Parts: sequence; structure tokens; C-alpha cells
Amino acid sequence: MLRCLNPWRGPFLSSSRRKLCLFKQYLFTMKLQSPEFQSLFTEGLKSLTELFVKENHELRIAGGAVRDLLNGVKPQDVDFATTATPAQMKDMFQSAGIRMINNKGEKHGTITARLHEENFEITTLRIDVVTDGRHAEVEFTTDWQKDAERRDLTINSMFLGFDGTLFDYFNGYEDLKNKKVRFVGNAKQRIQEDYLRILRYFRFYGKIIDKPGDHDPETLEAIAENAKGLAGISGERIWVELKKILVGNHVNHLIHLIYDLDVAPYIGLPTNSSLEEFNKVSKNVDGFSPKPMTLLASLFKVQDDVTKLDLRLKISKEEKNLGIFIVKNRKDLVKATDSSEPLKPYQDFIIDSRESDATTRVCELLKYQGEHGLLEQMQQWCIPPFPDSVQLRHSTPQRNYHITQETSCAL
Repeated sequence: MLRCLNPWRGPFLSSSRRKLCLFKQYLFTMKLQSPEFQSLFTEGLKSLTELFVKENHELRIAGGAVRDLLNGVKPQDVDFATTATPAQMKDMFQSAGIRMINNKGEKHGTITARLHEENFEITTLRIDVVTDGRHAEVEFTTDWQKDAERRDLTINSMFLGFDGTLFDYFNGYEDLKNKKVRFVGNAKQRIQEDYLRILRYFRFYGKIIDKPGDHDPETLEAIAENAKGLAGISGERIWVELKKILVGNHVNHLIHLIYDLDVAPYIGLPTNSSLEEFNKVSKNVDGFSPKPMTLLASLFKVQDDVTKLDLRLKISKEEKNLGIFIVKNRKDLVKATDSSEPLKPYQDFIIDSRESDATTRVCELLKYQGEHGLLEQMQQWCIPPFPDSVQLRHSTPQRNYHITQETSCAL
């Protein structure tokens, strides 16, 4: 069916708007002109685009960078897609004397070129031939729509030309305007291609949606039916996504949804977690930029829950220690607090500790406990500047504390 869409009238668009109709699905195009887009045109990018034009290969900005630009945000990372194969790109770069680095992505179609002290990651358009829920066997294509079809969410499936032309095959721009997070095509099929897309759905929901609560019932059904597929995904990949969910918007809604849809046990979260404690702590830390583990610790009842999480997700030593510290001390340090000197137990802990991150951990604990006044005091407090190798006698009889280096103020 032949179908056209009228471009949306907004502040980022030039007067040279246009629309293009195709017989395959549809293609919506418009022109983007914004300061954020123009700021991408470094000497390196200009040289790169000129080379691709010279060699008659199409090159466009892809995925998340397009989404960010349409939201008026300069992207931190920019990925590029091209009709050129990896072999063609290598020949092109070698002939032009351009250095290529990090060849690990070549089998998936990605070449990284370095121009003018900048790295540019460029991937050949692909079709997923075989998927197993974790990885995909791909073949290369020159069809932009076929590549868009294999992407996870409509808002991540758009391309942007260097003249500012947007190429949108699946209503991604409309969804972005309307604050909707939808899978490209069939949600169940997209999830079964890579089960990590369940967590990516939650993450982008927190990133895009203004008010939580509105989900497509078929999407939630697809997530619930396929949650067990996350058991086969590596812990490292899960932890990357989960951390972003924990520091994003609507985290309380999303964690409850993770439990309601029975996703939690497949990503290392305890099945007997205390959601009441989580509700309280999520309010306590709101607006105070907690570390992901600070909020996550509220789901743990005992220290062993942190150890089990580590076995599943391979979290860092620092993250594990923070989780154990909070679970161990969230009640103990409160009990030790003197109403006349409420900060003293926390200060004593830092002075007694020989670990360099003790102040950071205490500040995270204060966020967890909702002690915002004490947190502000702690952030302004420094350990007294004792010389190296000075023996300090603590108020507790027969205990000596040996400080071998000064500790700087927190945060």
C-alpha cells in the first residue's frame, strides 16, 4: 500500500521539508537543522563523509545518536551505518592512508577508522540470518529498511543523513514525540532474537516516558512469556543494563514491573526481596544521585544476597563491598547514633577504616537512610590531617588506630 506521512512542524526543521513514499512499508523523511547536529561536523567527520561520497558508498548516522539529536541532545557516542562492506571499507581506508583500529568487530561488519585524532565506528547494513537469543549470524545488505527491521525499538531504528535528512521506516519519530516505547514489529520476535531487549525496553522506558504506567499489554505479555530467556544472557551484559535502569527515571515503577513480570529471578535479584524497604529507600535517594548498588541493596535481606548477585552478574569488587557494607550497617550505625552528635558514629567509622573509599560508602549509606542533613555535613567534613605513621588513641580504651595517609573530603 502506498502511504505518505506529513512531517511534524517543529523547531528543528527547515523550510525544505519533504516526504517520500515507498511501496515497502513507508519511509518518513524530514530535515533536521539544529545546533546539536551541526556541532558533530568536526574535521574528522567532514573528511570521513567526503571519502564515502567520493567512493559512492552511502553513510548515515544510526540508532541512539539519531534519537538524541531529535530530542535536542548532543549524543555522547555516534554510530554510523553504511552500504559499504567491511572489505570495501578496508580497501578504501588503506588507499587513503587512514589508520584502522580494533578489528574485533569486523566479523559483525564493524570497522573503526581514526581520522584527525577521532575514532569513527562504522557498521555495514545487516540482516539477522540466525539468532539464538544471545547472538546473531548476519549477512550484509544495502537495504536500509532491512537493517532497520532488525533493530530493537522504533526510536532506535532511524537513520540521519549528513544533509539533515531523517529516514524513519517504523514511526520512530512519531513514537519519540508521543513518548512511546515500542518494539520494531512483533515484540515477541524481537525479544527472542536477543533476550537482553527486555531490559533495554525497561531502560528506554525510563529514559523516554514522562509519567510511568502506560504499557502496551502485548509487550508486557511478550516480556513475561520470555523472561526465562534472560537466564542464558551473560551477567556482565545484564549488569550494564540494570545499572542504567537503577540510575534512570521511574526506577520504582520499573523494579516493581520486573518483579510483577517474573523477570527478577533470571537477572540475579532475590525472589524474597523486601519491596517495602525498596519503596522507602527509592524515596530517600530520589534527587541525590545514588550509586546503582545503593538502591539495589534495599532488595537484599542478608549479606549473602549480595554474594549471590555477584555470582550471577560479576559485579565489581567496589560494588560488592558497597552492597555488603549497606546491608550490614543500615541498622547498626543508626542504633549507635547519639542524638547530641548524630554524625559521630559515621565519622568514627571513616577514621577507623583504612580503606580509601570509606567516606564514599558512608555517604551512600546516608542517602539510603534518608539522612540528608547528615549527608550535607559529611560532604563538608574532612578527616583531621594527621601526619604519616602517627598513632592515634581512640576514645575506646586499649585500641590504637594507625593512619598512614590523609583522606580527602568526600564528593
